[in-house]
Amino acid sequence: MRKFANTENSKHQKMRYSFLTLLFFTFFSVNAQVQPADSMALRPADIPHLHTDTSLRIVNFSPFFSLHVDSSLNYKFQINKDTRNYHWYIKDAPVGFKLDKDDGTLSFRTNKSLFLSGRLKYDREYPVKFGVQNLSNPLDKLDTTLNVIFYSSDVVYPRIKPSVVSPVTISEGDRLNFAVLCENGNFPIEKILMSSDISIGNFKLPRGCDDNFEWIPGYDFVNEKDPNKEKVVTLLFIGTTNFNFADSAKVKVIVKDGLNYDIATKEYNDALSNITTYILRYKYTFYQIDRKIKKTKGWRSGFDITTASTTLTGTVLATTAGDNKSKQNTGKILPGLGVFAVPVKEAAAPDRKVEQNQATLLRSNIKRLEYIVFENKLSGDRDPFISTKTETLKKELRQSQTQLSEVPTDMSENLSEKQLNDYFNSPRVQKKYRLR
Repeated sequence: MRKFANTENSKHQKMRYSFLTLLFFTFFSVNAQVQPADSMALRPADIPHLHTDTSLRIVNFSPFFSLHVDSSLNYKFQINKDTRNYHWYIKDAPVGFKLDKDDGTLSFRTNKSLFLSGRLKYDREYPVKFGVQNLSNPLDKLDTTLNVIFYSSDVVYPRIKPSVVSPVTISEGDRLNFAVLCENGNFPIEKILMSSDISIGNFKLPRGCDDNFEWIPGYDFVNEKDPNKEKVVTLLFIGTTNFNFADSAKVKVIVKDGLNYDIATKEYNDALSNITTYILRYKYTFYQIDRKIKKTKGWRSGFDITTASTTLTGTVLATTAGDNKSKQNTGKILPGLGVFAVPVKEAAAPDRKVEQNQATLLRSNIKRLEYIVFENKLSGDRDPFISTKTETLKKELRQSQTQLSEVPTDMSENLSEKQLNDYFNSPRVQKKYRLR
């Protein structure tokens, strides 16, 4: 047993020595492979390359500034190069902004008068364009832009104001045109709506502030049942901001019954055409009657000359006959023939007193109608007295038709208007029928 125990102990000692030997050799082999970090050799490819900062840039650039209306701005921009060789400049900047050309300090001193005058507005972004330039190298420069917005802690409400004073009076067919102005407060009015207490059409809404509202009421807008032949329309304009604040303004429009100039002009032209046609008809009738009078006067003059010649011949023969019985008898007979020709003259060519009176009446009416047409000419496309002038033409034509109701009138088919006017205005006719 003792020999067996010694054998076991010797085995355990051998195994312990073997493990310690293995651990010792492993430790030294690791130390031989791993070297300290100080002694590690770095290759050139493993060394990082440091680039030189050559591009011009603003190292403290801020793209946006929000300024209170009572505050000031002083902000110095810095670049990554020596500022002594560079020049700062500003362009297209809002009013009041300045940039120091040497050190690049952007400054602004607020003034409420700029906002009251409308040169600057709240809640609106203003771009400020500026840059920096190398004094030696024109290619070495930088241009950039920043935005500035102004705000105010004071509560200023926007107002909407039409450019007309209520009430406004117009007539049917007239154009109502006025501007819708705005007084912007802290925030401007962005949208404008319109409503009315009576449905209207044919109008133009303003798209925004300082735009125009236009409306043309039709000729059937005012009814016969409306009091005083006029209708009152109330227009309500509502302006809103981005924050849904609203302001409104009312405009009262009084629309009166107007004249439809298209229809009125057509009626006037019809009346003028009618009276012109009757004037030509009267001139042709005058031409026919005057021709008859002239022809009858020629016949009667012939009879008078013949009678006078016969009487004179008889007298001459009677005084120069002497003892010649035949000449004495002829001298006594010839004066009797002259007296006998008088009733023949009256029967063959009666005196045209009725026609003469008719011709005189025709000419006076023609002259009067021509004067009425001249005095009632339209003064333009929208003559305010067109209805009165139309009624005057119709009234004068009816009066002439009544006066000449017993005179047969015909329309000329052979004579033109120029021929009738030339005949009517000829010196012979004017002398014969001149008014005394």
